[in-house]
Amino acid sequence: MNSTKPNTYDDSPIGCMERIFAQQVDAFRANPYPSLIIRRKKLIQLKAQIIRYQDILAKAISNDFSSRSFDESKLMDVLSSILEVEHAIKHIHKWMRPSNRSTELLFKFNHLQVQYQPKGVIGVIVPWNFPVYLALGPLIASITAGNRVMIKLSEFTPSTNNVIRKLINEVFNEDEVAVFGEEITEPAKFTNLPFNHIIFTGSPAVGKIVMRSAAENLTSVTLELGGKSPALVTNNYPIDDAAKRIIHGKAANGGQICVAPDYALIPECKIEKFVFECKSHFKLMYGQDISSNLDYTSIVNERHLKRIQEILSDAKEKGAEIITCAEYNSLESPRRMPTHIVLNCTQEMLIMKEELFGPILPVVGYKNLQEAIDFIKDNERPLALYCFTHSSKEQEQILKQTHSGGVTINDWGWHAVNHDAPFGGTGNSGMGSYHGEEGFRELSHAKTIFKRHRLFPTQLFYPPYGRWLQKLILSFFLKKSDPNLK
Repeated sequence: MNSTKPNTYDDSPIGCMERIFAQQVDAFRANPYPSLIIRRKKLIQLKAQIIRYQDILAKAISNDFSSRSFDESKLMDVLSSILEVEHAIKHIHKWMRPSNRSTELLFKFNHLQVQYQPKGVIGVIVPWNFPVYLALGPLIASITAGNRVMIKLSEFTPSTNNVIRKLINEVFNEDEVAVFGEEITEPAKFTNLPFNHIIFTGSPAVGKIVMRSAAENLTSVTLELGGKSPALVTNNYPIDDAAKRIIHGKAANGGQICVAPDYALIPECKIEKFVFECKSHFKLMYGQDISSNLDYTSIVNERHLKRIQEILSDAKEKGAEIITCAEYNSLESPRRMPTHIVLNCTQEMLIMKEELFGPILPVVGYKNLQEAIDFIKDNERPLALYCFTHSSKEQEQILKQTHSGGVTINDWGWHAVNHDAPFGGTGNSGMGSYHGEEGFRELSHAKTIFKRHRLFPTQLFYPPYGRWLQKLILSFFLKKSDPNLK
């Protein structure tokens, strides 16, 4: 790992970032394996700061969104971060232990072990939709693995960025953890740094750019890229309950969640009932008119609102039916947009091509379960899959025939906030994972160590070859070759 040239940094944000990167590289070289006590102390300090700043964080996030429920921010951003750090504090001592392995029979009586060594300086690139959890989650995993961390926050969340920066700076030196935000106007300058690992959360298109930048430095990456996560409801599952859970998944945070149900696959005969129940449950949660409902999160900015409106317009122009789940004032509060259910969708529509990341729920009908499964398989592998069925046979059929980053059965999203299991994508929805032990392993180098017993005669494997013991070993392990092969 090479730091940038010393004593050549200007006072610009980019110069500051390069200087801090060099400091973190040097600090890691000086202390390449922080002790259990040091790591745990840092995690405990971080936990205390999250709890201490919870109200200020919720207020800042609401300010960045123009309106976001304080309770929703505490549940999804703050509580999730606390659950992850508590899990790390509890289990770090086990994860850090070297793992003893079995040698091959040929090397019996020697010692084989895997030690988990910190990778070095980790770069974390954070999206705007969960600016706290998606910053602190990777930070927690990085600290647990013994690394230094540089975090690049979204330019769309300046208020939250200021709070996170203050929260971090009170307990960490900048050569341990450093936070950057909207002042870095050229994100490529961040990803071009020769990190030892990069964690990126965002779109597949930007993920490819990050991966290309990382390749220049042979930097390993964890990419969490989202995708079109299906919610598949089978004939045997109560449509009322499925509608309640799917509409909550689509309405939470205004649908701006990477694991939100992107579209619903519903038996054709139950679509009308499903739509009715979705509207009913939405109104039970948020009311008849959401224009001034502070429990409902706004679209983050005008650019994202315009994108969502264009997707809906495209669908309508191509023959889709659009049903609004509640009333809202599209002139006075256009960004507080209720969930829009879309019927008669076709593959030519943008709504079935792009990850929606907003309050839009396409509904696709199917005749039999295999048809629904094939529909999922015909598209890119999603970050999440939700199957609603009480039949263990149907669950097994869906799980074995489809690929996705993770699965929640008979609900949505909850697999992603259980921190004893990995979280990540597959194929177009990402690569690698973090959370729990898998996150620790992802951000560590698994170093294999073979220790020869002082009396073990490995020199017997040296040339000259053809000695009797070598022949005996080859005969024992390889048996006889096939004399008929030519």
